[in-house]
Amino acid sequence: MIGFGDPGMRCSAAGCTADATTRVNWRNPRIHGPERVKVWLACDAHRARLADYLATRGFPVQTTALDEELDRVPDRA
Repeated sequence: MIGFGDPGMRCSAAGCTADATTRVNWRNPRIHGPERVKVWLACDAHRARLADYLATRGFPVQTTALDEELDRVPDRA
């Protein structure tokens, strides 16, 4: 998981040094099943941009609070 273990848990957006406030949970359905959850961390300013970037590529995406872990990301409806 990008950013985990770093002091302050920083946003995953390129060049951003802001503290993360949200988890962007996603997976590549061509490679992994729903139980494989990848995580990008996002600050408030980049949350929508990171989620939209993944969604436009056909990846299932769910955003959650920073302290809420998902055990699966189901296919998009």
